[in-house]
Amino acid sequence: MIGATIRTEDAAVIQPTRGKREPRLPATALLVFTPQDIGLVIDRFDDPPQHCHTLYLAKVHVGFYQGRQIAVAGPSLGAPQTILILEKLIALGVRNFLAFGWCGSLHPDVVIGDVIMPNSAVSEEGTSQHYPLGTTQPGPAPEIQEMLRQALQATDVKLHEGAVWTTDAPFRETLNKVVALQNKGILGVEMEVSALFTVARFRGVRLAAVLAVSDELFSLSWVHGFNHAVFKRTRQLLADLIIQTACSLAPPL
Repeated sequence: MIGATIRTEDAAVIQPTRGKREPRLPATALLVFTPQDIGLVIDRFDDPPQHCHTLYLAKVHVGFYQGRQIAVAGPSLGAPQTILILEKLIALGVRNFLAFGWCGSLHPDVVIGDVIMPNSAVSEEGTSQHYPLGTTQPGPAPEIQEMLRQALQATDVKLHEGAVWTTDAPFRETLNKVVALQNKGILGVEMEVSALFTVARFRGVRLAAVLAVSDELFSLSWVHGFNHAVFKRTRQLLADLIIQTACSLAPPL
């Protein structure tokens, strides 16, 4: 995948770079948004992973799964922090990313415990606009998306593939906005995906995302399922699937 062409006058004054004492990271990394899910993922490593770095309040762990070396970075909240982490991980050598988080449902067919695999995103965050793509449309890496799709279709979890709404303002998900986006077929709402898709395309790296549905907004009342057994089970399943997919992407040592 080739990144965006940057004109000289559009070059950033501050570039993401690897410092002299910073470690090189494996080519494949998991971006995990919530602290609860970081524990789920790193518990699946062959041995307790090494905490090798701290990036913008997030921790980077490096470990082995079935003999393949993988990095896990998080937690992160919202597009700005997540993109700071993504940019630095790219500078440290990561080229394949799987993002794992939670989302709210805007569609009555998408309920707590389901999974959304975004294939596009409506951006209402402030980060993406600073990464011009020209005519290129942001979206997931097709190869990784297909790997995740096949893995999810082999389970009994209900999978939905479609667009999500990325917002910086979860307390301003207004009734009118929810209805308008429902009418456009948007499946869910979260805080990171549009920026991740945009910056991954801009930098020429591969990225895809999976989201566990944690709450519902489609009735125009908030229904949360953070403690529901089905939601916890889905998170466990996704932790298994993303680390197995990462293993398939990571080269053998």
